[in-house]
Amino acid sequence: MARDTALLVVDAQESFRHRSYFRDEGLPAYIARQQALIDGAKAAGMSIVQIFHVEGTGAFSEDSGFIRALAPLHVAPDIVFRKRRHSALVGTGLDVWLTENGIRRVIVSGIRTEQCCETTARHASDLGYAVDYVGEATLTFPMTDAAGREWSAAEIRARTELVLAGRFARIATVEEALAGRTDKAAA
Repeated sequence: MARDTALLVVDAQESFRHRSYFRDEGLPAYIARQQALIDGAKAAGMSIVQIFHVEGTGAFSEDSGFIRALAPLHVAPDIVFRKRRHSALVGTGLDVWLTENGIRRVIVSGIRTEQCCETTARHASDLGYAVDYVGEATLTFPMTDAAGREWSAAEIRARTELVLAGRFARIATVEEALAGRTDKAAA
């Protein structure tokens, strides 16, 4: 089962520390769960795919020096992709690599919960992959809506898991994702 599974570590990169919205709250718990997922996937023989978001200028540009794993995460990826869109499956070659390597199941983790992680999960599901979404191994930051209400990172994560569950992904803990598919899998 592990050989047909890839862990996607989406945008877990230093660039975020240089955005005005970056906050340390939730960071220690995220780092602990993300590292446990990376280490467990590696031990299980799953492919580790590291994905970086890049832009032409600023903290997400190649010249910034911030296109590297968010410290203190240690990722020893089997392959690295760079993306310029929200979905890791747009314009990167990731889908081709997954297909060529017999991957049928992806585990989605990384930064930001409701943006690139959610978009990648939805896209992977639409392409026919079984998707485990590990919310505890994602990180996001509070956001303010048009009415002026600030949504906490916990509220955003809960909303993201709600809209993905059973439609696009199985919402899983680190341990559940590492154990593989169960009858809780998305249809």
